Amino acid sequence: MIIVLAGLGLALYLLFGSPFVGVADNGDFLRMMNTIGLNYYNAAESYADRFFSFSHSRFAYDTLFKGFYPSSQIFLVLLPRLIGGLFHGSYFDIRLLAAVYISLLLAATWLLVRTNARGSYVTGLLLGGSLLFIFYDIGYLAYFNSLFGEPVSMVFMLLTFALGLRLTGQERPTVKGLILFFISVLFLTSSKIQNAPIGIAFALIFLRFAALKGQGSWKKVSLWFSAAIFLISVLLYATAPKDLKHINLYQTVFFGILNQSPDVRGDLKQLGLPDRLEVLAGTNFFQGNTVIKQNDPSLQPDFYARISHKDVLFFYIKNPDRLIDNMKYAAANGMSIRPYYLGNYEIGEGNPKVALSYTYSTWSQFKNKHIPHSLGFLSIFYLLYFTGILFQYFRSKNIRERVTGELLMLVGLIGIFSFLVPILGDGRADIGKHLFMFNVSFDMMVVVMFGWIVHKLVGLKNR
Repeated sequence: MIIVLAGLGLALYLLFGSPFVGVADNGDFLRMMNTIGLNYYNAAESYADRFFSFSHSRFAYDTLFKGFYPSSQIFLVLLPRLIGGLFHGSYFDIRLLAAVYISLLLAATWLLVRTNARGSYVTGLLLGGSLLFIFYDIGYLAYFNSLFGEPVSMVFMLLTFALGLRLTGQERPTVKGLILFFISVLFLTSSKIQNAPIGIAFALIFLRFAALKGQGSWKKVSLWFSAAIFLISVLLYATAPKDLKHINLYQTVFFGILNQSPDVRGDLKQLGLPDRLEVLAGTNFFQGNTVIKQNDPSLQPDFYARISHKDVLFFYIKNPDRLIDNMKYAAANGMSIRPYYLGNYEIGEGNPKVALSYTYSTWSQFKNKHIPHSLGFLSIFYLLYFTGILFQYFRSKNIRERVTGELLMLVGLIGIFSFLVPILGDGRADIGKHLFMFNVSFDMMVVVMFGWIVHKLVGLKNR
């Protein structure tokens, strides 16, 4: 409870104090705004003030579902939006949404500490302290005062594994607990299109859960949930907006594969694309000075109709050196929790454009400045993590301990997946921000390793 109260105080101080701290819009807000009925509060503000430079605490109310962006974030934003409309109809205060995220983060924190302290006050205190130090960093919390989808991924990633570890820690886990776990997995999987394949991995976890000795119709429900999350994941990816798929394909090919390519024409030939598209090499979908405009009708038959992410995958399989080059680029940009090009403060508070808050930013700054930004370091880190997990896994004597190990392995696998997906799905475009889930997974792995060391030391002391 001490850790939860400390987390609450920290979150309230950082997000509800003065000056207001959020994350500036890079253009992504519109997808959610059009869905849940919000608009920009100041209709007359300039482009420079609206995007990138300053955050916004107020949004105007607008018509619901003028557009639709499929995401579990809708449910989280819609609730405070409707409540805000009832009690404060002149504008929507984004801090109402932050309150929802804070509640979920506190719940995850409480569950993780309670489940993994194993009756040790010292272990609980140190584990809780590590969670507060890492996941309550302003680099993470500033996202709560925004309409980005990142906080949904973060809080449900933590909550999912908190609930999962709680189930494997029980002698006879309950169906009610399994339902809560499924709901959390569902929110995580459907928070962003790029998270959809994660659900397939969780479908396997549900199959493993079926082997546990739970109460009631545990096995039957586990199998149903396994099938359900698998189908939902496939549907989410298959029904992704066509425009979004086009943007991602453009970025993947022209700002990924062909960006700084030693042989642009050779790459185009491998991909089955015409040579005339070589003028787009190194361009991104949103720049305005391209020789061929991104919405040029000729791109439909010459590009979009000819290529898919499957072709991109096969290209990298045939050219692993090119994949490694992009992995090195991702590693060089992969230790930033926050987007440093998006301002944190509101306009009119005396701060320059793109000013950032560094209050309680020790962890995010340490990662950004001192942890090696290299593929070699990440390889060693992952090797150590999986070696430790597998060592414990093969020493496990019962199914519950083994499934616990598989859950912890999944944390690392989600990190690997989240590292590769931006490369395969969006090229080098805004790669630092697109590696957010990789950072969440990395930081969870740090906490797991720290918690394991603390548990062993406390165990030695108590002998």
